[in-house]
Amino acid sequence: MSDSRTAEEVILALQSCKSPRARDTAQFYNAWAKNYETDLSLMSYRSPQLAVDFLSENFTGSPGDVLVLDVACGTGWVAKLMFELGFRHFVGVDGSEGMLEQAAETGLYQDLKLALLGTDPLPAQTGVFDVVMVAGALCAGFAPVSVVRELCHAAKPGALVCMARGNHTETQAEEYKQELERELQLMEDEGLWTPAGRRHADRYMRSSNLSPEREQDQQPFISGTVYLYKKSSC
Repeated sequence: MSDSRTAEEVILALQSCKSPRARDTAQFYNAWAKNYETDLSLMSYRSPQLAVDFLSENFTGSPGDVLVLDVACGTGWVAKLMFELGFRHFVGVDGSEGMLEQAAETGLYQDLKLALLGTDPLPAQTGVFDVVMVAGALCAGFAPVSVVRELCHAAKPGALVCMARGNHTETQAEEYKQELERELQLMEDEGLWTPAGRRHADRYMRSSNLSPEREQDQQPFISGTVYLYKKSSC
């Protein structure tokens, strides 16, 4: 992938990643890893920043003392933002070896684990993490909705689980969102966690579905949602 692409070229690249197979997606991200942050910056991608900001606003205690599980950590974008706020202890999980190599270069992670979400079990101990983060991966074709229970299991009682995702408008994405919100509510009803907040963002990232012939009829940005839950003590 080129080191100097335009936003339009990034959009075309994203549109080419349509395989439903998790391993195909992982290979796409392997090839993309070195230019991932640069390319997504061209797309005004705000998922990591939105997640970290919302988590920080609701976090109490000493950030330097907590253990963070960064799921779908990619290149380490979330960890870098959290490090600026005083967080120091990170375990990262991602399905792409190339992404994990970039994350390792940050020097921020005490451990990095390779796993395809939904295909492999989440490689995290149960009930040990003070904060669990996932920014961007909760969407159709990436991580099944069932993954949110694994995030909750990894959190210790009283821990915060923060999830940021884009509100993509394709039919499959709408169905995913509905299934996700049903599962979040079910977990709340089961007493696994309680909601600590939810934030809507008008500008989550530039839309990757714009077509020149319909550009005037389409919104240039998609919105996003950040969910925050607190793991129950019982």
